[in-house]
Amino acid sequence: MKRWLGRLVLLVLLWLAGVLAWIWIGPSETEDSGADYALVLGAAVHDEVPSPVFRARIDHAVDLWQQGRVETLIFTGGFAEGGGLSEGEAARDYAIQEGVPESAIVVESGSQTTMENLVFAQPGMLDYPDGTYLIVSDPLHMRRAMQMADALGYDAQPSSTPSTQYRSLSTQLPFALRELYFIHHFWLFGE
Repeated sequence: MKRWLGRLVLLVLLWLAGVLAWIWIGPSETEDSGADYALVLGAAVHDEVPSPVFRARIDHAVDLWQQGRVETLIFTGGFAEGGGLSEGEAARDYAIQEGVPESAIVVESGSQTTMENLVFAQPGMLDYPDGTYLIVSDPLHMRRAMQMADALGYDAQPSSTPSTQYRSLSTQLPFALRELYFIHHFWLFGE
């Protein structure tokens, strides 16, 4: 019995290590790929200002738009407690300050999770036609985001932020472990 239990624990640990490595490596990206939309997954907003993590996502989307790789930016994310602007609205305002015209921006303001970002930003939920997408988020978040986008039927490719607040092992490891938990949650419960 002890030998069987030991093997089971070893298998679980190997599985978790493999999935963690898979998350860390991230999905392959096609350099200079383009799409109709850059769908930016929400992140924290503090006093109506995007957090550094969210700002990196918005900056990347603005760069994609400036390079002509996307036509429209879709900003997602709802309201935090006591917040005056939703994540999507704060992202829109920031992008406009960076030179993106409001006509090239779609805002989703009801979501609170990654899955909701993707569900609530679908063309049927918002007023824009279907097309192709670049999903914009942090590199360690990209595996789960793409799994969710695929499950929802998005015609999407990943476009990870080139800069991230998660640079050192001490910041990357907790984020990756969180993603390890949440990707299993998605596989088990679909959310």
